[in-house]
Amino acid sequence: MRLRVVTGAVLAGCLLAGCAEGTSDSEETSDASFDSNADLSGDVQVMGFGAGDEIATVRLEKAEEELGSEAEVKLIEGDLDIQQFLSSVASGEPPSLVYAERSQIGTFASRGAVVPLTDCIEGEGIDTSVFRESALSEVTFADEVYGIPEFNVVQLTQANADLLEQSGHTVEDVNGSDWDAVLAANKDLMKMEGGDLATIGYDSKLPEFLPLWAKANGVDLISEDGRTAQLDDPAVVEALEFAVSVYDAQGGFGEVKALRDSADFFGDGNQFASGTLGAMPMEQWYVSVLNDVSPDAPMAFDTVRDLQGEPIAWASGSAWAIPKGSPNPEAACRMARVMTETESWVAAAEERVRLREKDGGLFTGILTANEEADAAVQEMVPSDDQSAWGQAIAAMYEANDHTFAMPANPAGDEFEQAWQDEVNKVLTGDKEPADALADAQEAAQAALDEAWATWDEK
Repeated sequence: MRLRVVTGAVLAGCLLAGCAEGTSDSEETSDASFDSNADLSGDVQVMGFGAGDEIATVRLEKAEEELGSEAEVKLIEGDLDIQQFLSSVASGEPPSLVYAERSQIGTFASRGAVVPLTDCIEGEGIDTSVFRESALSEVTFADEVYGIPEFNVVQLTQANADLLEQSGHTVEDVNGSDWDAVLAANKDLMKMEGGDLATIGYDSKLPEFLPLWAKANGVDLISEDGRTAQLDDPAVVEALEFAVSVYDAQGGFGEVKALRDSADFFGDGNQFASGTLGAMPMEQWYVSVLNDVSPDAPMAFDTVRDLQGEPIAWASGSAWAIPKGSPNPEAACRMARVMTETESWVAAAEERVRLREKDGGLFTGILTANEEADAAVQEMVPSDDQSAWGQAIAAMYEANDHTFAMPANPAGDEFEQAWQDEVNKVLTGDKEPADALADAQEAAQAALDEAWATWDEK
C-alpha cells in the first residue's frame, strides 16, 4: 500500500482543520451494500489489531470463516499509529478497518477519518442493545454511532493481604470509600530503609487515574455533552489534592515512581509478590497476569468505591471503526460484527478455559462491551472460589456493572493531554493543584471550543 508522507507540521494542521474530510477518491462507505449478499471479495487490511493470544485468534478465525475464501484479512503489524492512520485517510488510501481506543473515535469522527455505521449496523444486523451504555456512548458522536465497541477495561482495588494484616488494616481501608482511611493505611503500610522508600504504602496511580478520583468525589472532568471542561471544579481540585497527598506522605511522587518502575511488573518478582506495594487501583487485566506469574502471592481484592461506598469504575477499551474511503467496507463491517458478537466471545473464552485447565491455571474471566457475552462468559468462571482470586473475579464483574466513561468529543487527545500535563507539574512540585487545574481548564476548553466550532460549521 502506497502512503503519502505527511510531516508532523502538516499532520497537525490536518488534525485541527479536519483535512481528512473530502480527500478520498475511494468508494464512499455510504454507497456500500451491507447485507448477507454483500460482495466481500478482496483484501481486508486491518490497522491497529494484533492476534497475539487465543482471545484474539479464535475470534479472528471465526471472522475469516464468515468472510469466505474470496476475502483475505491482512493485519498491519503494531499498535495503531494515529499519524499513519490519518495520513492514509488524507491520501485516499486508508485501511479497510481500524482498531482504536474508544476515546479516539469522537476525534476521528469529527475530522472525517471514520464514517457513521448506521447502514453497517442495520445491514449486518448488529444488536447494539447488548452493548454497555458507557461503551456505546464513547463511540457515539453527534447522535451517530461510529464504532463497534470491543473489550472493556475497569479498575479494581488490588492489595497485598499480608501487608494489610501486619499493619492492622483490611482491604476495605484501601478501597477508596474513606480517603482518611486510605491515608492512614498508606502511612502504616509504607516502609523506609536507610532513608529510602522500600515499600509503597498506597499508589493512587496518577496522573492517569485522576478521572476515577474525581468521579469518586462526585464530579466528571467533562460535561455530559462533551463540550465543557470541568477541570477546575473544586471537587476535582480536592480529588487531586488527596491523590497527591498519598505520594507526599511517602517522600514525593519521584520516590514512589522510582520504586514502582523498579518492579518486575509482569513477572514473578512483581510488587505484590515481592512485598513492595501495599495497595493500588489497577485495571482488571492485571489480575490474570498476577494469577499466571505469582499465583501464591498474598492478595486481597475489592472494587474501587466512591465516597458513598458504592462500586465505581472508569470504563475504557477498544472499538472497530470503518475509515472514510475504506476499500472494502462491506467486509470490514462483517468482520467488526463477528469479532464482537456473543458467539465469538464465548468460543474465545472456551479456548482460554481449555488452555488454563491444560496448564493447571485458573480462568479469571474476560470483560467485553457486550453485556450478553459477559453474562455467558461469567458462567465459565469459578462461582464458589473462596480464594483471593475468586474475590478478584467477583469484584471484576461487580465493577463492570458500575462504570462511567468520558463522552465522545472532537478534542479527546488534546483534552486528555491538557489535564495530564498539568497533573504531572503538580507531581514534580512545579505547581499547586488548584493552579495546575486552572491552567488545564483553560487549555482544555480552548481545544474543545475550537474543535466543536469546526464541527458545528460543517
